[in-house]
Amino acid sequence: MKRKTAHIISHTHWDREWYLPYESHHLRLTNLMNELMDTLEQDGRYRYFHLDGQTIIIDDYLQMYPDGQERLAKLIEQGKIIIGPWYVLQDEFLTSSEANVRNLLIGHREAARWGPVSKLGYFPDSFGNMGQAPQMLKQAGIEAAVFGRGVKPTGFDNVVVDAPGEYESPYSEMFWESPDGSSVVGVLFANWYSNGNEIPVDAGEAVVFWDKKLADAEKYASTPELLYMNGCDHQPIQKDLGDAIDTAKSLYPDVDFVHTTFDAYLEALGEHPSDDWVTVHGELRSTRTDGWGTLVNTASARVYLKQMNQAGQTLLEKGAEPLAVIASLTAGQKYPHEPLAYAWKTLMQNHPHDSICGCGVDEIHREMVGRFDKSRHMAEALIAESLQAIGSRIGTDDIAAWPENARPAAFFNTTGWERSGVVTVDVQAVRINFKEGPSPQGIADKLDALKIGPGRVVDTEGREIPASIEDLGAQFGYDLPDDGFRVPYMARTFRLTFEARNVPALGYKLYAWVPEEAGSGADYAGGADRDRAGDAEGGAGQAREALRAEAAGFANAAQHPTHAQGDQSGSSAHIAAADRETAGNSAEMFGQAEEVVSTPHGMENRFLAVRFADDGSYSIADKTTGRIFEGLGVYDDCGDIGNEYVFRQPEGDVPLTTQGSTAAISLIEDEPYRVTYRIVHEWEIPSSAEASFEDEKRRLVPFLKRRSGRSADTVTLELTTLVSLEGSGKGVQVSVTLNNQARDHRLRVLLPTGLRTRTVLADSIFEAAEREIVPAPEWINPSNAQHQQAFVSLSDGTHGLTVANKGLNEYEVLQDGSGTIAVTLLRSVSEMGDWGVFPTPEAQCLGEHTLEYAVYPHAGNVIDSGAFAQAYQYQTPWFSQPLGRQFGPLPAEYRALSWSGEKLALSAFKQSEENGDVIVRWYNLSGENAPLEFEPKFTADTVYGSDILERRGEVVGQGAQYAAQLPVGPAKIVTFALAVPQVSNRTD
Repeated sequence: MKRKTAHIISHTHWDREWYLPYESHHLRLTNLMNELMDTLEQDGRYRYFHLDGQTIIIDDYLQMYPDGQERLAKLIEQGKIIIGPWYVLQDEFLTSSEANVRNLLIGHREAARWGPVSKLGYFPDSFGNMGQAPQMLKQAGIEAAVFGRGVKPTGFDNVVVDAPGEYESPYSEMFWESPDGSSVVGVLFANWYSNGNEIPVDAGEAVVFWDKKLADAEKYASTPELLYMNGCDHQPIQKDLGDAIDTAKSLYPDVDFVHTTFDAYLEALGEHPSDDWVTVHGELRSTRTDGWGTLVNTASARVYLKQMNQAGQTLLEKGAEPLAVIASLTAGQKYPHEPLAYAWKTLMQNHPHDSICGCGVDEIHREMVGRFDKSRHMAEALIAESLQAIGSRIGTDDIAAWPENARPAAFFNTTGWERSGVVTVDVQAVRINFKEGPSPQGIADKLDALKIGPGRVVDTEGREIPASIEDLGAQFGYDLPDDGFRVPYMARTFRLTFEARNVPALGYKLYAWVPEEAGSGADYAGGADRDRAGDAEGGAGQAREALRAEAAGFANAAQHPTHAQGDQSGSSAHIAAADRETAGNSAEMFGQAEEVVSTPHGMENRFLAVRFADDGSYSIADKTTGRIFEGLGVYDDCGDIGNEYVFRQPEGDVPLTTQGSTAAISLIEDEPYRVTYRIVHEWEIPSSAEASFEDEKRRLVPFLKRRSGRSADTVTLELTTLVSLEGSGKGVQVSVTLNNQARDHRLRVLLPTGLRTRTVLADSIFEAAEREIVPAPEWINPSNAQHQQAFVSLSDGTHGLTVANKGLNEYEVLQDGSGTIAVTLLRSVSEMGDWGVFPTPEAQCLGEHTLEYAVYPHAGNVIDSGAFAQAYQYQTPWFSQPLGRQFGPLPAEYRALSWSGEKLALSAFKQSEENGDVIVRWYNLSGENAPLEFEPKFTADTVYGSDILERRGEVVGQGAQYAAQLPVGPAKIVTFALAVPQVSNRTD
């Protein structure tokens, strides 16, 4: 057999912020960097240093030592400091698909400015790995990945242990394959990324060290190429490494000890046969461990951070970027590459695993809130600029159905699918600038005295739209002209709320407010009241009455269920055929004017019927399939004596629930476009863990050995739940507001589906990951919580239920026989956990919280039914822009791109920084081929196949009027670069 080689790779795993505040780590980082450069320049035996795969380290160093730039650049260019390919070492499951792409894209761009880019998928400390990573890496020209978790059984301290059951791979080396078939070489840090840390110089110590380390590595290596990572978390460099290697060479003449790089190690590895390597597929989530070391409960630590992250990502991906493209195409606005990169980088500074996971000390998470705000404010400013630019080009004066006093507004749908939903916009009836006098107060009085009725909302055909119109009185505002000083004003303002329908994907649609004539004397009775009066005289009123009658029938049926949970065929779980026929007749009467009605016990539209029980839970009847889902929305609360990393329920603790309790239920919104019920629970729950818990934490008792229970003292947890159904809604939207004053507990919402299935589909990175509900036998953790992005879904093949969310990243499918989906709303803990005593009182998340989710019944599964698109749209806000009466080249309805493709999701619509190409990305959620057709509604001279680094590939089409018809393979991520000369060549 070939001689063994000990490949020693020097590195430091640099958590930007963790058990110390950012600046404390920052200072230690700059000290390390200065010492590293001194050593590389002065010690010829210290040859290389792997800079942790993240380029942000360079930014952080130069922020304090800008004069070090020249030295650093020289060492990178010489290949002594290896940088890239990421911007930060992110948590892969808590950051969106596009955020993972931007991380790789910006990391490559940043690294390329300095020198060679490391082509290694570096995941040293990720809390599990995303299943589509190999495909993403391959598209970026990366052929190998190294990772610390996800394949072999490891203990909580990340040390490989002997355990019953089979390993996914018997070796450290393997192939890692994405669902689409893309494969890379995968190397597990079987003995962690510190197995070569602090190598002894002393011969006696070295013998003890190397005897163990050589045996440990050989236990898992498939070749004589043994990997040793000379570093660890925040580890200073080993300045005497050359002496330590010389000692090892003298003691073990049959082993070649080399100070090297990953490239050299992988090249040596490739010289050996790999026939007996196994292929691991998809997500690496350590399913064959005891279930504690996966650290999945970081998905529910400090939920407020996850909510801010979801909102910030969405504003950039589905707001700032697509609107900037449309503004560039339609209004000639320069695409804001630099501001967008700044916003993304600021956001991604919160994406390192210890940051976004919420598993650090309080100081770092306070600072994160500021970064989220900064990124969001930039995104909002860019969105406002784009909306203004597009709005200035939309023609409104040629819409014949609008009277002269109409006040138009454009409503933008930046998702990938046509969309309907409730929108809100503030419009100005009359505006007076401050300079017109007499004073702001005088202007306000003048405006408030004007007799302006609420009027009506109309579409471009002049049809009246049911709306609520609120007179806000005189409101302050200001303009910031590009060529002058600010212009403050007061304006008589009205707030419109109504349902916009069939707004094109990546486009907009116009509506207008027509105020009542001044002095008409019309009393404001509210838009909804007038609409109902009108409805009573026509077919729409009859349809609403038919819906009410049908809903009452559902309510009576639901009061007397005759079936057992999980066996609903042939029972009241299926609406009778006659009832479904009635529903169809009602829909015909509605025509395009879809509405929702309230009932004595709930609400109903043409798709769904909702009924509330006395305890505040609700049932949803899917009129399309006839399936009824009952007992949804019960709350569950239990103790938690774990930490930011892990949930640990006290021994013998029985969760409290709101099932069978008394809730105050009231109808608070009853409009043709939306009905909302409010449910209030006054719930007594334990105030904290027992007093002994503080002593257990102080003495660093491991979380599995803690014996504290929940306190006998209680506090009131008031839960205010708003459940809404929109006129065209195919799902129920839920908002939960609470003031948490309890400590050491976990709050979840339970959604029993009654569906019998072995697996669950959860939205993840560029896929709907299919996961086993019952984990492997090695899993002894009582909880099987997992990550989600936009949704989690169950289906028995005939019926399905999908739960969407906004920043609620943890779910569990309970093994209770009812197919219950439990979504974590809040987890309150008091310490960081891991390797020391780090109190984190702010992780108790005391105070006000608002949590949001939505429930979508459907036929089949979430992919085949298309329900995934509704879940993605649920996370995306509407954007609106009030307009003037003006001439302009843009029409009343616009879409930038027309496309079709079942089971495909549109992921990105942006512009390339390198050449100005319009970048469009889709991914196939299914395991089957899916046809894609798309046609840009703008001139694209050439369409190139591209990748996640936005590089031009093969030409797939040419011509100003290009329409593509292309197959997309199973689970494939496809990107196209559309060359638009008037965009890419614009300099003004």
